[in-house]
Amino acid sequence: MGVGAHMTTLGIIGAGNIGSHVARAAIAQGYEVVIANSRGPETLADLIAELGPQARAATAEEAAAAADVVQVAVPLRAYRDIPVEPLDGKIVLDANNYYWERDGHIEALDRGEETSSGLLQKHLPTSKVAKAFNHIVASHITTDGSPAGTENRRALATASDYPEAIDFVTSFYDAAGFDTVSAGPLSESWRVERDRPAYVTRQNAEELRANLARAPRVIG
Repeated sequence: MGVGAHMTTLGIIGAGNIGSHVARAAIAQGYEVVIANSRGPETLADLIAELGPQARAATAEEAAAAADVVQVAVPLRAYRDIPVEPLDGKIVLDANNYYWERDGHIEALDRGEETSSGLLQKHLPTSKVAKAFNHIVASHITTDGSPAGTENRRALATASDYPEAIDFVTSFYDAAGFDTVSAGPLSESWRVERDRPAYVTRQNAEELRANLARAPRVIG
């Protein structure tokens, strides 16, 4: 069980593949989970039935308000729909990825002037945003972990301007079965974005550090 997980509520905004697998990982760690999607709580009945009594469906506003920590996993084009006020002071885990084919072109991202997580942090100025779970195939979140100290244990990256957010991600990753490598401040989170060497690759901590270091800033 994660640090304080027995009394922690994890909110999940975005009930797609990543969100639902993070929910499973959180429930396994003892969290209460409140899940929202863009279509309304009633559309989550099957998922909630599968997740069991620790999970409930809600609106995005309700999930943000009820949660101690929130995982955001929505299409990047919808990041401005994330409620701001109820996330004041809270750690927000960002799994968003920029797919221009789906989201439309965002010039500041194309030019390497912003990061996808940086856009969310600007939208949530009083929250503590950390990159998390954006660079792993969703189903691997609940199947590819292993106990701490396992040889060649898979590692996942994070980045945040808030040490307490990096600490939370590190402990959550560890309980889910993964080592953590921090890329540093949120401005470095591009190192784990789409099409970079660290993206959706199975890598141990040493390999992940190398992949982060050799990432190109702009994808041509």
